[in-house]
Amino acid sequence: MTISAKEIQKLRQDAGVGMMDAKKALSDADGDIDKAYELLRERGQAKMDKRKDREADEGVIGSYIHIQNERPTMGVLVELVCETDFVAKSGEFGETANDIAMHVSWANPQWVTREEADETEVAKERELIARQAEAEGKPEDVIERIVDGKMESWYADNVLYEQKFVNAEKYDGTIADMVGALASKMGENISVRRFARVAIKG
Repeated sequence: MTISAKEIQKLRQDAGVGMMDAKKALSDADGDIDKAYELLRERGQAKMDKRKDREADEGVIGSYIHIQNERPTMGVLVELVCETDFVAKSGEFGETANDIAMHVSWANPQWVTREEADETEVAKERELIARQAEAEGKPEDVIERIVDGKMESWYADNVLYEQKFVNAEKYDGTIADMVGALASKMGENISVRRFARVAIKG
């Protein structure tokens, strides 16, 4: 049975767990998201009600300024949201927001999640990959699998939540894993709502 990255991401966001925990739970539950969530609760990995149903209207703005040749050449703002003022004021929450802003400065993602990805851009990329596979003489019955596989890499390059955090010494995982781990620790619904990156072109 094939479990899609989208299903894994949904469970991660619902339960606030890491990618491998979500993937294992889905596999054990034969792909049933609700059953997988209950398994995570039984294992003590998802102790609270589904977080997506709770309002996240508190948070902070993380920031990062890149200095080059003694002048600022890039600035990033990241809106990291949570449920309570108590969590929003915590040092770890603010530090995470700033870490994500620093990551955005280097990785230059285009969207927070793949669901936000521009449908036209996605279609163009899929078509380009398919044409390349056809030009290489790949059989028609495997072209779709090739496209799906390469699109996963494309999402990892362009979607914030699917990018590996740039400083592996501080956190070895994706931004989604980082946010999920913080949500699990704080016991709240935590997510990146949006970001903005401005850089001097030259």
